[in-house]
Amino acid sequence: MRATNLHVHLTFLEVIYKLSYMLDVRRLRLLRELHARGTVTAVAEALAYSPSAVSQQLATLERETGVRLVERHGRRLRLTDAGRGLVEHTEVVIARLELAEAELAATAGEDVAGRVRIAAFQTAASSLVLPLLGALPAQHPRLRLELAEMEAEEAFELLVRGEVDIVVAEEYDYAPRQRDPSLSFRDVCRDPLVLVLPADHPLCAADPETVPLAALRDEAWAAPRSGTAFDDSLVRACRALGGFEPDRRHRSNDLAVLEQLVAAGEAVALMPSLGRPGRVPGVAVRRVAEAPLDRSIFLAVRRGSTGRPALKAVSRALRDQARALGLPGTSTGSDPV
Repeated sequence: MRATNLHVHLTFLEVIYKLSYMLDVRRLRLLRELHARGTVTAVAEALAYSPSAVSQQLATLERETGVRLVERHGRRLRLTDAGRGLVEHTEVVIARLELAEAELAATAGEDVAGRVRIAAFQTAASSLVLPLLGALPAQHPRLRLELAEMEAEEAFELLVRGEVDIVVAEEYDYAPRQRDPSLSFRDVCRDPLVLVLPADHPLCAADPETVPLAALRDEAWAAPRSGTAFDDSLVRACRALGGFEPDRRHRSNDLAVLEQLVAAGEAVALMPSLGRPGRVPGVAVRRVAEAPLDRSIFLAVRRGSTGRPALKAVSRALRDQARALGLPGTSTGSDPV
């Protein structure tokens, strides 16, 4: 069995080598980007090429393969069946090359080095990632960290395309995320969700610790923008625990704006503890009485890159920072990073 597995492994590497030798991987990436973005202009803007350079590289790739890979459809280009098939092989080749690089780095005992591009949602970016930007490179001078603050929905697309290396995302108990099988995941911490009410709200005087979610059915809510996992979680929690549909009257993805709306007496809100609610004068923070509510904060990397020492160092540092903030850990996890 071991000999058979080794033979299969070597055969696959030979295929990758031959494909990489015959076809320029950079051109394969351009074809993949065209498939994802739809226009030459979008590919050029994303990768800092000129549109003419993208077109020339794609034309060269067609000559190398000897088949037509793209065709014009109105004012746009779209991939032919052969082009889409080549993109599927490209995904495998790039993933295996990345895996080979990670394994070689780990085997050689390579120091924590290189560029790590981190995409994180707002509160994780400020509370978990930002403290690492100076501290971690100070320990590993050859390490360069780059932070991009963005919602997970956008970040996962960039991660799959290789434009970022780590995504720090959140997942709510009542709104689980789909997990892309090409990615590897690791839990970082749990982040309790709390109710934020005007300080003079009658329910705050009734109990200094908790407030029933069901008692807030007639309140106006300050909520995240629609289409986000946070907004979906709020709706599902109100339905499941309170038996009502929340009146989401005000919208913002900025937690400071949500808290200011509460302080002004315009709404109540459900907020993560990582956002440190309660700093704005005039608000009170309470736990949900019916049941504990929280969210899981996790990180994701491409499966082929899990062995990179730099990614392992960032993963450990993120979990250490969460513990330093007093956030509870998690008892489950997927593939370790």
